[in-house]
Amino acid sequence: MLGDGEQERDFTYVDDIAAGTVSATRNLGFEVINLGSGNPVSLNRLIETVERKTGRRAEVVRLPPHPSDVRRTRADIGKARRILGWEPSVDIETGIGNSVAWYRANRDLAAGVEL
Repeated sequence: MLGDGEQERDFTYVDDIAAGTVSATRNLGFEVINLGSGNPVSLNRLIETVERKTGRRAEVVRLPPHPSDVRRTRADIGKARRILGWEPSVDIETGIGNSVAWYRANRDLAAGVEL
């Protein structure tokens, strides 16, 4: 982890992004629309959530912060609400729980994926 882990990111569950993307396929003209949760979460909280959902402790290697890193990102999803009628529906706890459950059910498939 670069930095103290208190930097925040706007993590968004994949099903929410997929639903927003599908909503944007109708004829809207040309628009730039942000999709995100709109609720930043610290990296420390993300790690704690993964640990709780998996029942395992993470092995975190802490490194100095990168000078170009920002402390907080947050998607402004107002336009997505107005134009698409889109709203994310999966919170971080549920999303991590769903991801852990998917991985456990598909461990063999996931093991064959090379990064």
